[in-house]
Amino acid sequence: MGTDLATAAQVVVSGLLLGGLYALLAGGLTLVFGVMRVINLAHGELLMLGAYVACLLFAATGLNPIVALLVSIPVLFVVGAVTQRFVVNRVVNAPLLTSLLLTYGLSLVVTGTAQAVWTNDYRSVPFITGGFALGEVSISRPRLLAFAVSLVLTGAAHVFLTRTRWGKAMRATAQNADVALACGIDIDRARMLAFGIASALAGAAGTLVSFLYSVYPEMGRAFMLKAFAVIVLGGLGSFPGALIGAMILGVVEAGAAYLSTTQIAEAVIYIMLLAMLLVRPHGLLGTAER
Repeated sequence: MGTDLATAAQVVVSGLLLGGLYALLAGGLTLVFGVMRVINLAHGELLMLGAYVACLLFAATGLNPIVALLVSIPVLFVVGAVTQRFVVNRVVNAPLLTSLLLTYGLSLVVTGTAQAVWTNDYRSVPFITGGFALGEVSISRPRLLAFAVSLVLTGAAHVFLTRTRWGKAMRATAQNADVALACGIDIDRARMLAFGIASALAGAAGTLVSFLYSVYPEMGRAFMLKAFAVIVLGGLGSFPGALIGAMILGVVEAGAAYLSTTQIAEAVIYIMLLAMLLVRPHGLLGTAER
C-alpha cells in the first residue's frame, strides 16, 4: 500500500471510529426532535452525567466502564423520563424558542450543580489503552471498543423504533400527534419514553467518552455542538440520517485535523455545516417542513 493510500485509509478509519460515538449521541437528540419537535440544549449535559456515572463507579469499585453501561443507561433513562414529565412536557406545544430557552436554562442548572458537587477537576477512567496495526493502518483499541458498543446500542435503538409496539407509537407520534391520539396512542407516554431513551443513549455515549477523553462538568457543550452538526447533516428527526451524518462528520474532522490543526478542523466542520444549511437545510435524509 502506498504512503498516500495508507494515510487516506488511516484518516477514514479514525474518522469512522469517531463517527460511531457521535451517532450514538446525535441519535437521541434527533429522536427527541422527531417525536416532540423540541431541540434539547441540555442533551450534552446528559452525556456529562453518564461520564460521571462511569468515573464514580470506577473510582469506588474499579467497575469496567462497559459493565457500567448497565448502570448509566437505566439511571439516565429515569432522569430523562422524569425531566420530560415534569419539565420538558410543559413546552412541547409551545413555540420552538420557548423550548430552546427552557432546555438552555436546564443545561446551566445541571452544569452548575455538577461543578458544585464534583468541582472543575478533570477526571478520567484508565480502562484500556494501546492499539494494533491492520496492515499499515493503526487502530486504537479504546476507540474501536467505543465504536463497536456505539453501533450495537444505536442498532438496538433503531430496532426498538421500527419493530416494537412502543417504537411504532413513537414514530406515529412524530408523524402526526393528533392522528396518533385519535388512533388510541398515549402520546404523553410515547413522548416520555422517547425522551428517556434519548437520555439513556446520551448517558451511554458519556460512559464511553469517559475512557477516551477527560471528564469535567462543562464537557457536554463541545459534544453538543458536534451532535448539532450531525443532525443538520443527516436531517432533523431522521435516525438513519444521524448515523450517516455522524460518519461524514467523523471523517471530515479526522481529515481536517490531519491536514492542519485541531482548531482549524473545528472551523472546517462548521463551514461544512453552514454550507449544508444553505444548500439543503433539511439535511441528507430529512424532509422539508411545510
